[in-house]
Order: sequence, then structure tokens, then C-alpha cells
Amino acid sequence: MPNYYQQQQHHHRSTPLLSSSTSSSSSSFTSKLLLLLTLLPLSLALLAFVLQWKGDSGLTDPANAASSTSRWAPHGSHLQNHEVFPGMEISSSSVSPKGQHFSQSDCLSLGRSGSPSFPYYRDWKLDFEINLKPKICVTTSTSAGLDQILPWMFYHKVIGVTTFFLFVEGKAASPDVSKVLESIPGVKVIYRTKELEEQQAKSRIWNETWLSSFFYKPCNYELFVKQSLNMEMAIVMARDAGMDWILHLDTDELIHPAGGREYSLRQLLLDVPGNVDMVIFPNYESSVERDDIKDPFSEVSMFKKNYDHLPKDTYFGMYKESTRGNPNYFLTYGNGKSVARIQDHLRPNGAHRWHNYMKTPNEIKLEEAAVLHYTYAKFSDLTSRRDRCGCKPTKEDVKRCFMLEFDRSAFIIASTATEEEMLNWYREHIVWGDKDIKMKLLRKGILTRIYSPMAIIQGLRESGVFSSVIASAQTTLSKKKFLASIDSSNSSRAAASQSLPSRKADNRSIEHQATARRVLNIEAIESHHEAAVPPLSRLE
Repeated sequence: MPNYYQQQQHHHRSTPLLSSSTSSSSSSFTSKLLLLLTLLPLSLALLAFVLQWKGDSGLTDPANAASSTSRWAPHGSHLQNHEVFPGMEISSSSVSPKGQHFSQSDCLSLGRSGSPSFPYYRDWKLDFEINLKPKICVTTSTSAGLDQILPWMFYHKVIGVTTFFLFVEGKAASPDVSKVLESIPGVKVIYRTKELEEQQAKSRIWNETWLSSFFYKPCNYELFVKQSLNMEMAIVMARDAGMDWILHLDTDELIHPAGGREYSLRQLLLDVPGNVDMVIFPNYESSVERDDIKDPFSEVSMFKKNYDHLPKDTYFGMYKESTRGNPNYFLTYGNGKSVARIQDHLRPNGAHRWHNYMKTPNEIKLEEAAVLHYTYAKFSDLTSRRDRCGCKPTKEDVKRCFMLEFDRSAFIIASTATEEEMLNWYREHIVWGDKDIKMKLLRKGILTRIYSPMAIIQGLRESGVFSSVIASAQTTLSKKKFLASIDSSNSSRAAASQSLPSRKADNRSIEHQATARRVLNIEAIESHHEAAVPPLSRLE
């Protein structure tokens, strides 16, 4: 048996061999790792080169890319065949058919307009199929013209509203306007006739104390009563039409369905739990930056957020800068609007809310969606409000006409001041001309930029949808008159003049399209339109 000394010598001789073996194994592993790290990026680069080289044969055809946006087209609607929502389509100018290539001239159309362009069909009326769910209806009481009603209506059609109950009077009830509205699918026009007033005088809310306190007062109070009575009738019509939700909006308000998976009111309400009876949309108020705005829906992009969407310390900390000496945070109302689920015992609770005779509605308030209120967005709004009311321009008398302090002040100024004084007052109290204050409030989140409604409405206008609806309604009316005249004449005279109608109809069609452009002031808007101010960087 070896002694201790021999064992120690053997140990010292074997140790270097073990260390050498370990070092060699470690060196081999490191070499393999380096080789792998070198080959991996080379392999990925080679794969990318092969995919790029294969081109269209290995990748999805861009012409089929529109299928990825089919979720924006409501299930069952005719949009799934060849039309999609604004901004979601593949433009024919940017996608070439299979087997063809782009030419330099294909890019020229990109510079033809500074506004968004959407390839609508001119006669696109968004006539949704009956199985679209949920079915949403909007009711309004309006005296506006087509230049305001059509953009308002078709915008809401785009975001999912299927049916409109329009209670019209004034300009909206005139034959030229009402015939166009009646020609649009999903629109029900109700005139303020003596029969309607007699019917509403027998309604349930007419005899309720909460509404009777507004009776026999002019201007805003009278409008409030009419709106409430019209809303009560609209509930019955909505139930008969199979609607799921009902919303009351004025024609200077647009729903902004932010926060959903899609820019869609329909999708937003589809996700609402079944036990919710009412959805509250806080209102944002237009904050105009010029005194010469003609078309608020296309020219206003800045809005003051509702306090429900602001941190309390921000709202109270910036209150003075936000109001700029006006009576309240908002110029007009601040309690938003609500959408109600159609159900038994539903009733209006003023123009902004709904209620139920048998229970307290379960309501939720949306955290991002809002109703955009374009109030006093045009300088002419001062005089138009004045012209609708016959009150005396005194502090005491205007209380009979207007509920809100700012409306009272605006009425007095419009009734007593000169044009120049009115303009100065408008700039001081309504126009956001101070760049520093504006940028400060934008950074704090009190003011915000919203462009989606503007893009949709500009796209609808560019496509000719509005002018096409007007021309189509007028052509149809002319055809009806012409057919009636044919029926009243004898057959021989009708046969003798058979060659004339087509030329006359063509001439009428041209005249009607020209009339449509005049009604909507399209030519003036296209040539003189100034787009809304784009977002400014934080450094400016």
C-alpha cells in the first residue's frame, strides 16, 4: 500500500491534468456559443432577404388587406360587400390590380387635396340592414337647414345610428329641406302641426309638475318643453320600430365614441352590460380659435374637457384660466347627455336625461367617450339666438327667456351693441386667442384636440354624399311631378312628347346638383376652407 508521501505526490501530478481538461471543455463551449450568435443574425438576415425577394408571391396581396377592417363594417350591412367606414378602406389610387404595377402618376392623386379623401359612392345613404345590433335611434327637435342637419346626420350614421326621429319646424320644416330629409333611409320627419300639439297636450308628462313649471315662458324654456314632449313621443316610435337604445341630441352636438375597440357608438353600446339602463356621455365644449368660422364641424378641433374627465386638483387649480371671466366653467350646459335602453315605463327627464316610472335607472358614466357641443362656434350664433327670441334686452326680462347666465349676457350684447362691439365681445369671451393660456391648458389636459369627427365629415363632403342626397331628392320629386302630368294628359299627347322628358330630366338633374351645391355652400367651402389648427408641440 502506498504511503502518505506517495499519495500526496500522485495528487499533485493529477491536478494539472484535471484543470487542463476543464479549461478545454469551457473553451469549446464558448466557441460554440460565439458561433451560434454569429450564425443566428446571418440566418435572420438571409430569411428577410428571401421574403423580400419573393415579393407578392409570398405575402398577402394588399388588395385583400381590406378584409382586415371588415370588423368596422356592421355584420349584415351592405358595407361588407364593397364599402367600409371612413379611413378604413384601401384607396383605389394606392392599390393596383393583380398583375399590374404602380406608376409614378399613381402618386399624383395624393397631392390633390389637403383634406382626407374617402372613395364613397355619391349615392351612399348608409341604409343599414334591419338585423344590425344594437339598433340605435337619435331624436332631435330642430329648425336648422340642410347645411347643418346633413353632416350631423351622416356622421352619426357612420358611427352606427340606424334611425332618426326629426321633429322639425322653421327652416327644417320647409318643403325644400323636409323633402330631402324624408328621402333618406331611416329618417322619420315629424312636423309641428296643430294635431301634434293637441296630441302632446294629452300626454302623461304634460300634466306632471316637473314639466309644468317651465310652461308659458319663451325661448329656452319653450324649447325645453317641446324637447321633452317630443322625446316622450320618440320613445313610443322607437319601441314600435324595434330600437334598443335612444339618444336625444341637438344638431350642434356630435357623439365622440372614444375608448371603445372601434370608433363606433354601436360597438360602445354593444359592450354595455345588460343590467345597465342608461349611459352618460359627459359633454366637451367647443373652444374656437378664430372669429370667422363658417362650418364648425369641419373647422373646430379644440374642446374643453368636462370636469368628470379631469382630476379635481387640475379642475380647481386652473379654474380661473379656464373660465376667462365668464360666469361658469362652460359657456352653456355641463351635465352631458344620456343614452337610454328602450324598456317599459321609460320617460324623459328633461332634454339631457331619461328616467323610469317604476324604478331608479341603473346608469354608468363613460370615462373617455363624450358628446361634443359646438356652442357659439360661429359669430353669427349671437344674432341667430337673438332673432329667435322676443325678450327685452334687460337683466330682468332675459331671465324669462334663458336659463343660463351666459346666454342672457350674449342676448343683451347682441341686442344692444354695434357690430364692432359684438365682435370684440365675441373675441374676448369666446375665441381662444391667447396662445400662452391655450398651450398651458392643453398641457394640463383641460383643453384637448379631437380630429375624428372632422375627418369623417370632410370625407363625406368630399365624396359628394350631401350634394348627391339633395340632387337625388329633387330629381325624384321632379319625376313624380312629371309622371303626374303625364297621367293627367291623354295618351296621344303623352306619346307625342315622349322624346322630350329625357332631355328635360337631364337638365333638371344638372340644375338640382347646382342647387345642392348652393344649399350646402360646397364651392365656397372647398375654395376658402381653412382647416383646423393642427396639434402644436410642447416646445412652442
